Amino acid sequence: MDILQDLEKRGLIQQTTDREALEKHLNENQVTLYCGFDPTADSLHIGHLLPIIMLKRFQRAGHKPIGLIGGGTGMIGDPSGRSTERSLNEASVVHEYSEKVKQQLAKLLDFDNGTNAAVARNNHDWLGSMTVIDFLRDAGKHFGINYMLGKESVSARIEQGISFTEFSYMILQSLDYMKLYEEETCTLQIGGSDQWGNITAGMELIRRARENEDEEINVFGLTLPLITKADGSKFGKTAGGAIWLDPEKTTPYEFYQFWINTDDRDVMKFLRYFTFLEDAELDELQAELENNPEKRQAQKRLAEEMTVMVHSQATLEQAQKITASLFSGDLKDLSAGDIEQGFKDVPTYEASKEDIGLIDLLVNASISSSKRQAREDIKNGAIYINGERQQDLQYVVGEDDRIDDQFTVIRRGKKKYFLVRFS
Repeated sequence: MDILQDLEKRGLIQQTTDREALEKHLNENQVTLYCGFDPTADSLHIGHLLPIIMLKRFQRAGHKPIGLIGGGTGMIGDPSGRSTERSLNEASVVHEYSEKVKQQLAKLLDFDNGTNAAVARNNHDWLGSMTVIDFLRDAGKHFGINYMLGKESVSARIEQGISFTEFSYMILQSLDYMKLYEEETCTLQIGGSDQWGNITAGMELIRRARENEDEEINVFGLTLPLITKADGSKFGKTAGGAIWLDPEKTTPYEFYQFWINTDDRDVMKFLRYFTFLEDAELDELQAELENNPEKRQAQKRLAEEMTVMVHSQATLEQAQKITASLFSGDLKDLSAGDIEQGFKDVPTYEASKEDIGLIDLLVNASISSSKRQAREDIKNGAIYINGERQQDLQYVVGEDDRIDDQFTVIRRGKKKYFLVRFS
């Protein structure tokens, strides 16, 4: 099965230019392709994963991927898929973000794979030194206003208003494709479905700028589908915000939990989209989902694959350990690092490393509203210390209750967790 057939089978192709010619091009050549990532934050997020994995799929098929970091376009702002003007960051901030994006791409793509090793480029290298006159003469003259107004990324913003800055984004991205065509012999650009207009504009610029040269120009575009969830909510968003690839922003445990909580209606689609599992295993998981949905085997497999891919086997095992401990309520085997991940968002009380009566601690940490309520909670068996029920009204929380001498986890009732951090 060739790469396009595999992508189609997985539902990963939204649009292509000249499907038949592209398939022939891929089958007969080692193709260099690229996808752009504008550094609008200090980390990529889960919404960037699908195009990165697409680059990985092409690389596994023998082709050469380029991760293009938008150090230049990131200072302008892409109007695609937006109804309002994007806030602009300072150049120093964009540069810092660009370096972090480059580091994340290096973790996810193979930059040491010999003849088809991935490459990272930054479009600030050519856009940053371009003069206004160069921009207008070398690129602007090839774009008609009516042509640009016909692109959805622009036309969708006309009524609300669009600045010349964002209006010009299409031309800048087109220059990227032409530059990579000239310097890297790049002949395929991929991106989300909202990038179709920018991709085809880049192809048009290459053809027009080189139409008087004696060469055959074969350039192509391919877009991925918009990821939708069965419940109508936005993919990659939770109550806590975006799911980041940076473990400092979204812990591996939180990352693992995001995938493990995938809706039954979405999980097989996500397994096809995001993993490299073969058909036989996908069929087994589909059957298991239909016959024993309560076991959530498909979700567990998805969470395993994604956590290892983005983080590591060790962090997967840590996330599984935390999950099992929280499910059982037995927290004694967790480390301080496990506690920080698993209880990142629970109410936290800072305390000194001194023995303290349980009743006083419950009141001081606002776990119980009063000493009277604290006594009732303890007597009724509603208070758990590190997973163990405590019904002794005279109990003193001391050194033995501190996990790695740093944390005590208190649970009130079935699900209300509180963290005491000792300093």
